This record gives sequence, structure tokens and C-alpha cells, in this order.
Amino acid sequence: MEHSHHHHSEAKKKTQNQQHEMKHPQHDAHAEDAIDDAHSKHDKHAGHHTEDFLKRFWICLVLTVPVLLLSHMIQDWFNFSIKFPGDKYVLLGLGTIIYFYGGMPFLKGLVTEVKNNAIGMMTLVALAITVAYVYSAAVVFGLQGMDFFWELATLIDIMLLGHWIEMRSTMAASNALQSLVALLPSDVHIEHNGVITEINIQELKKDDIAVIKPGEKIPADGVVTEGSSFVNESMLTGESVPVKKEKDTKVIAGAVNGDGSLRIRVTGTGKDSYLNKVITLVQSAQSAKSKTQNLADKVAKWLTYISIVVGVITFIVWYAQQDLAFALERMVTVMVTACPHALGVAIPLVVAISTTAAATHGLLIRNRTAFENARNLTTIIFDKTGTLTKGSHEVQNIFSLSDKYTSDDILQYAAAIQQHSEHYIARGILRTLKEKNLQLWHSSDFKYMQGIGVSGNVNGKKIVAAGPNYFFKENKQLPAIPPETDQSSETVNFLMIDDEPAGIITLADTIRESSAEAIAQLKQMNIKSFLLTGDNEKIAASVSNKLGMDGYLANVLPHQKLEKIKEFQDKGEIVAMTGDGVNDAPALAQADIGIAVGSGTDVAAETADIILVNSNPKDVVKMIDFGRKTYRKMIQNLVWAVGYNVIAIPLAAGVLYPKFMLSPAMGAVLMSLSTVIVAINAKLLKLK
Repeated sequence: MEHSHHHHSEAKKKTQNQQHEMKHPQHDAHAEDAIDDAHSKHDKHAGHHTEDFLKRFWICLVLTVPVLLLSHMIQDWFNFSIKFPGDKYVLLGLGTIIYFYGGMPFLKGLVTEVKNNAIGMMTLVALAITVAYVYSAAVVFGLQGMDFFWELATLIDIMLLGHWIEMRSTMAASNALQSLVALLPSDVHIEHNGVITEINIQELKKDDIAVIKPGEKIPADGVVTEGSSFVNESMLTGESVPVKKEKDTKVIAGAVNGDGSLRIRVTGTGKDSYLNKVITLVQSAQSAKSKTQNLADKVAKWLTYISIVVGVITFIVWYAQQDLAFALERMVTVMVTACPHALGVAIPLVVAISTTAAATHGLLIRNRTAFENARNLTTIIFDKTGTLTKGSHEVQNIFSLSDKYTSDDILQYAAAIQQHSEHYIARGILRTLKEKNLQLWHSSDFKYMQGIGVSGNVNGKKIVAAGPNYFFKENKQLPAIPPETDQSSETVNFLMIDDEPAGIITLADTIRESSAEAIAQLKQMNIKSFLLTGDNEKIAASVSNKLGMDGYLANVLPHQKLEKIKEFQDKGEIVAMTGDGVNDAPALAQADIGIAVGSGTDVAAETADIILVNSNPKDVVKMIDFGRKTYRKMIQNLVWAVGYNVIAIPLAAGVLYPKFMLSPAMGAVLMSLSTVIVAINAKLLKLK
């Protein structure tokens, strides 16, 4: 984007360079300043080009009145006469002011477009008004014919007004980014040595203690130090249910506090905050052009050339049959009507709206082309942990194998020894102990046996918590596993006390409630789903069958994931891969669409094309559906923009003469209208 938003001309390389509209709130400010400046900037900055058009319009409109009164043609029509010596020079004077003052943005635009080899809308308008002006001036100085100053004046008035309306409607559509920036409050209450003061958000520093009253926005990422409340994060994560926040839970900037009062220690402000990462992501996605956008740009360029050629041909054809004035008027009308302006904004507006709408629903688009390609997907490969399942093992059953111990004793012994382990089994057991409010006993001599289990001393007894492998290694008889255990999906952990089997704890990774629904919706969309997991065949088959998936790939090691995806692609499938973005990076990069799931507040899933903030598998469906809708909107806009020209150009060229003639001003009205329609259509894009 050029660093010259002070010149109308530059700003108006609109057709080529939509970003001026997209990033209105922060023009060429860098992303990190964007948030700091957003409040101060977007009010005074919004549309100083836009308002300039309106000012020029009013001044030219006032000057148009005497031009109309002095024009002989208008006088003939309405049967009145105002004549005085030199009246034609007054007309010339007024026409000149209107041409230079009113036409200046277009003339400057012409220069810029020619310089940048990006001939487009401005060039056409500038050519049209220049032809009209030069011809009319020549008539004043003696050329035989009828001047059309009044047509020039009305044309420029309408171009200015139309342009203002267009810019208003396109900016309203593309300023969606502003709604993200506006999520931050402008003032913050902080507590310092027991005194609460109000400061501007820009002065907020890391480790400040901010006080957030009920209903206020959270000013920065942080950790709750006291208080508890439910916080609505839907505008950042798309999660509609308010989330409970209490001591030591994290909060994100931009979320809205519920009815409790919170004190938070600020951990990230400005460019470190999650919100800023999202804004930066949205910005880069909006400025990146996809294939569809590049196609539209090409078509717009061709349309410009076509309209110049058609304009010249129109002139030649009519000049052979009619007088010069008539032929020139047709040529001017063709050039104005044929401006491929709607085409220039057709795609960028949809891009701006879709990217921001997606971000506020927890879908972050890093790669536009991949997002648009989502409509062609044939296969989705789910990495099991954390996507379709919760990724945390929950205790299912506790069995005591001895009269000496109750099931609570078994749990306490297991927890005492597991407390030093990082394994997911250990975490599951400790969670259950907490839920039952049982005491966590002390343990010593902790040992971790790789792939087998853990051992140690608790209450003077020797304790071993281990899987079946322990018994094979020690050549011991495996205790009988209770029949109600579903071995296909549950992990079985045995507890030995002083070398005697004392209890069995079974754990399972629970399937998310929304998984089955997501898989069913994918089926309706004719998309196959496969489970990819490091787990054994039994567990993989069990999850895959429970969810009604098309198949599973079990025992896959992280480095083999990439090859599995390649195998699908070699069969001609278009593959999306969902993973948590940590060890799946190569596979995500290999897939046609890499979807990182649940890397919520850490937006650093570098290799993914699309990041789903929540770990909800239904978001995958939402993403594909929204990708299809977005593409459909783009195509609708393209069809409208091109179709409009196909009909309007011949009318402007006078194919229906003498039955119907399109005047230059009417052509300008139609051109502006087509752009407004495209903007409104883009705005109708909604994410359910």
C-alpha cells in the first residue's frame, strides 16, 4: 500500500489497490501501533477522502445552476432565453472551474494509474470528462457545433456524489476490522498501593493490577488475582457460553466481564495480546490475494481496455452518421458507464467481511486460497487427541481386589504415587481425587518405569501402579480384568500394594459431545472423514465406529503422518488435516488445507492455513460451509459486475437509438449503483 494517503489520487487506485479501503482504521500504521492508535485514529481519519468528494460535490452543484441556465440547449427545452454579450465566456469560466475542481480527484487518479501501469476506473472517468471539456471549449472559440458544458457539469456532479456513496458503502463493508480494534476499552482502572486510579489504555503496563467492574471490557490479557465472574469471550473465540473466571484463570483482552468484579494482573498488552495477534492475522489475510481476486483484477483491467476501444469505435461509427457533438457524447457515455468499478470491489469486500466475521467466530484464516479451496474438500483427516476426543483421560471405574481396601483407598494410594508423574493417566487420577475431596497422601522413593508404570512408598507400603506390561516383565499372573471394562476404549491401570494386586483403575479418553454431529454433517456434505492416531487398533476402531467415520489409521507415529496424507493426495483426494499444530506441523503443511485446532490463545500455529480457536470439531464444518458461502458471494459479485457491463455498454453506445438513449449522467448513476449493489451483497455474507 502506498504511503500517501494524503493524495486523493493515490487513494483512488481503488480498483487495483483495495487495501486503502480495507485497512481504513490504520492506513499504513504497523499492526502494533494499530491497536494503540485505533481509538485516536479511526474517528478523525475515517474517510477524509470520502468527505472531500462530498465537499467538491456541493460546490460543483451550486456552480451547475448558472451553467444550466446559460446553456442554449436547456433554454430551448424549457422555452426561455437568457442572453447577454459574452455569455459563452461565462459558461466557459464556470465549466472550467467545475472541470478542474470537480474533476481533480479523477485527473490525479489518471496520472497515478498511468504511472503504475494500472489503468482503471480513474483513467476512464478522466478521459471522458476531458473529451467533453476540450470539445466544449473549442466550440466557444469558434468550432462549429453545440457545447455540452451542462452535460459535463451534471456528469461531474453525479460522479462525485456517486463516488462518495460508493466509498461510504464499501468502507462500511470493509471496516469490519475496526470492530475488532474497538473491542478494547479506552480507559482502564488500575490499583496501585491500594489506590484505584483511571488511566488511558496506552499507559497500561505488564504486571499492572487492573480492576474490572461488572459489564466492563477486559483491557489486556492477564491472570485473575482475585474475584470471580463469568466472562463473555464470544467476540474473540466464537464460544457463545460465558466462561467462568476465578483466581489464577487467564483472561483475554476484549472479552466482556459479566456480573462479578475481577482484579487481574496484566500479562500482555499491545502487540503481545491475543487480540492483536488476531488483528494482525486478519490484516495479512485481507491483503493477501487469492486466485479469485487475481482473476477479478485481470478482468477489470481488460474491461478498462475494452471500454476505451468500444468508446473509440462508437465515436467513429456515429461520427460517420451524425455530427461531432453526438458522436463525442456517445463516446463519453460509454467510457463512464463501462468503468469496471464494481468489479474492483467485488472480491476485496467479500474478503474483508469474511475474514473478520470468521475471526469473531473463532476461525482464523491465515491463507485465503486454502480457505476458498475448502469448498472442494473430499477428505478430512482428524488427529484424534484433542479434536474428536477431549484429550484428557478420565477415570471410568475403580475396582478393589482385596477386602482390606475400599475403592477410595485404592484411589488415594494410586494418587499418592502418581502425583510426581506427568503422564495423562496420573493427571486423570489426581483430578478424580480432587473431585472426591480425598486427602493426597505423601509418597517417597518415586520411580518411573518407562512404558510400564510408576512405583514408590506410601504409608510404609511398597506401591506399584502399572499397566499389563508390568506383569509380563515380572512373569506374574495378570489379575482378572472385571467384565464391565470396555478394553477397546479404556486404559487399564493396576495397583499393587506390597506385591499383592489390590485394585484396578480404568481410564478412557472421552469423545466430545459435538464430534458425532460434526462427522454426520461432513457425511451430508459428501466429505469422507478418517481418524489418525498413535493409539492402538482397538481404541482407534472403537472411536471411529462410535462416530460413524469412514475409517481410521492407527499406530501412526508423528513423522509418518505426512506420508499418510500424501497417500490420500496421490489418489487424487483433496485433503484437510486437523491437528493441534504442535507435532503435526509437517502434516499440516503437506495437506491441501492445514487446520490447527484448539491452539486458542496461542495464535502461533505457523504452518496451519486455518486456525480454529476452540477445539470444537463442529467448527471444521462451520469453516467449510463458510468457505463455500464466501466463494458463492464472490462469484455472485463477479457475475453481477461483469453482467452489468455487458448490458450497459451497448446501451451507452446507442444500439437502441433513436428509441432509447443513455445520457452521460445516467451512465454515471448506473455505474455507481452497480458498485453499491455489490457492496450490499457482500455485506449480506453471514456466518451462522
